[in-house]
Amino acid sequence: MNSINPAAADEESPAWVRALNEAQREAVFATEGPVLILAGAGTGKTRTLISRLRWILHCGLARPWEILAVTFTNKAASEMRTRARANWEENNDAPRDEMWRWIGTFHSLSLRMLRGFPEAAGLQKGFSILDGDDQARVIKEQAQLLKIDTSQHRPRTLLEMVQGWKDLALLPSQVGSTDQSRWLKGDLGEQLYERYQERLRDLNACDFADLIFHPVRVFQKETDILESWRSRFRYILVDEYQDINTAQYLWLRLLGGGHKNVCAVGDDDQSIYSWRGADIRNILRFPTDFPGTQTIRLEQNYRSQPRILRVAGKVISANTERAGKNLYSHLPEEEPVRVGGFWDDRAEAAFISGEAENLRRNGLAYSEAAVLVRITAQMRELEERFLADSLPYRVVGGLRFYERAEIRDALAYLRLARYSGDDLAFERVVNRPRRGIGETTLRHLRTAQNSTGGSLAEVGQRLLSGGGLRNPAARNLAAFLSSLEQWREHVESLPLLDAARRILEDSGYLAMWRTDKSFESAGRLENVESLIEGLSDFESMEVFLEHVSLVMEQWQGADEERVSLMTLHAAKGLEFDAVFLPGWEEGVFPHMRSREDKRDLEEERRLAYVGVTRARRHLYITYAASRRLHGRVEVQRPSSFLELLPESELAFLHDEAAPVVREGRPREAVKRSRASLAVRWRVGSRVRHEVFGAGEVRAQEGEWVSVHFADGEKTILSQYLTTGAGDV
Repeated sequence: MNSINPAAADEESPAWVRALNEAQREAVFATEGPVLILAGAGTGKTRTLISRLRWILHCGLARPWEILAVTFTNKAASEMRTRARANWEENNDAPRDEMWRWIGTFHSLSLRMLRGFPEAAGLQKGFSILDGDDQARVIKEQAQLLKIDTSQHRPRTLLEMVQGWKDLALLPSQVGSTDQSRWLKGDLGEQLYERYQERLRDLNACDFADLIFHPVRVFQKETDILESWRSRFRYILVDEYQDINTAQYLWLRLLGGGHKNVCAVGDDDQSIYSWRGADIRNILRFPTDFPGTQTIRLEQNYRSQPRILRVAGKVISANTERAGKNLYSHLPEEEPVRVGGFWDDRAEAAFISGEAENLRRNGLAYSEAAVLVRITAQMRELEERFLADSLPYRVVGGLRFYERAEIRDALAYLRLARYSGDDLAFERVVNRPRRGIGETTLRHLRTAQNSTGGSLAEVGQRLLSGGGLRNPAARNLAAFLSSLEQWREHVESLPLLDAARRILEDSGYLAMWRTDKSFESAGRLENVESLIEGLSDFESMEVFLEHVSLVMEQWQGADEERVSLMTLHAAKGLEFDAVFLPGWEEGVFPHMRSREDKRDLEEERRLAYVGVTRARRHLYITYAASRRLHGRVEVQRPSSFLELLPESELAFLHDEAAPVVREGRPREAVKRSRASLAVRWRVGSRVRHEVFGAGEVRAQEGEWVSVHFADGEKTILSQYLTTGAGDV
């Protein structure tokens, strides 16, 4: 079957094969030996993979239980099973469900294998799989035995660290050189990992990462077990190969090392999950791992109009770690991609809201528009604007801004500082971060409250005065109530923004997220900082808290057409007629964490590629001259990604109010506006900035000026400085 000419196979093939394009048919017919299908965005990857499975069954090359088909989601596995079964049942007796048991996710298939050789993995038959809460309890138990401070190193963070090592297929003795091992002193990380695994064996249990880790280790040591599993499958098909981690990579390589009939489908240009352990090098080295690989590129895009594809291609072409593809489309060519800068993020949000409404008036449903942000902190300004304009929206893959746990925590602190009788706020934050005020102390407070009345804070004061609590609970509660009095004074005496920051700093809440080592901690901290900065729009704490209450109560019908708001990571696999990509500024997109690492920067470009290719017809890319980030207004520099955009495919938006925007070709216009606005400042000059106050010029490069202010040195666009004096 490998010799079938895909261009000449139409008459002898079923209708579902004839419906494929030539490259897709080539991928379907190449049944023997290793095959790498590089499938660009919108090129029919899923259709091709399922057609390949159906073709193998159609030709009698294998029976259903002789094909190992691996996906990342249960939904994808279910779709593959359903469509393969429909084809099989046309020519065979109705099959039993177990005939299709080898089409599934990595973890479900590997678990099925592990059930067949538990003893080889140090387990017994009937082993259990612990849920997240049980795993956290086990690792907390072991951490405490090692005298690891679990208030500084949260159990779930420690668990992520250990499971990350398993995803790298590392034994405890091999973790010393990893970055994560430096979170703990000495060899504590190694000891914790080893103790955790020993405890799981005592419990005859696995965690989720073990489901891949254990079979890999068994296959590496027990060749007879490996060969028995290799012999079961004539073909292996793998979806989303660019997203596999090291353990999954080894699992597949070991199983496919016999017949080598391994077909991997993926897109190296959409590898955006390195923070989850995915390694783009796995897909790039597939031809080396499996010599004789036939590489087939799917490049005809069925989703986006040609201008959008040319923009996407230009952005991703700057990457060096890629196999290379050139997407094209036979769809009608439509309007150019619109690019524009705005004075600040408020103006940017107003434009997006207004343009979404314009698109709807022109016949585009709200549900066909999406706003894709790089960081969740961008959402607050957008949500506020959408609410003000009554633009219906939904947050996809996450919570709305004010529904996020860290925002609810911060709001509880502010509510309690303003309204001392807010018992719900009291209960939420009294032990967050941990202060040694646990559930036992709270039960004492509630019992006393039922007898005497009053708020929990008042009841606590009475119990302390009457000796109703013993140390250390009494000491810890007294310290918290004393802090609460200070926070109330801050609300009365300080500007609103300053009061909020003092409260969240003094409480240790911001420090809790700064010291947290989990991946999401940086995003949570950015969200809280965004909340604090947003207080500058309100005249008092009461007005702000009332505003939040009204926002939280705003009704959104379940069936209402709504604009989608989500992160770029959450958008992968989705598509919309109109896509807005705000925040194309250095430090936002590309993210500041990518500034010093070429591999991280290339992943940011892949993320840009993913965002651009979500759009079918209309695409908007925007940036702002200033943005509220990290608790202050930051002067922003346009993203270096903007200079990659092909000018022939763009229309430059015009905003008279924004100094960074002028009519004309984008790259040259941005440079020209920078040059025309650049003011030369002599080193040593005294200058003033609207936000940072008085400062002294230390250096200047082009339009960027290094200025020493009272709170440190900052790099500022020259046009935002004025002549001034004052103490620094």
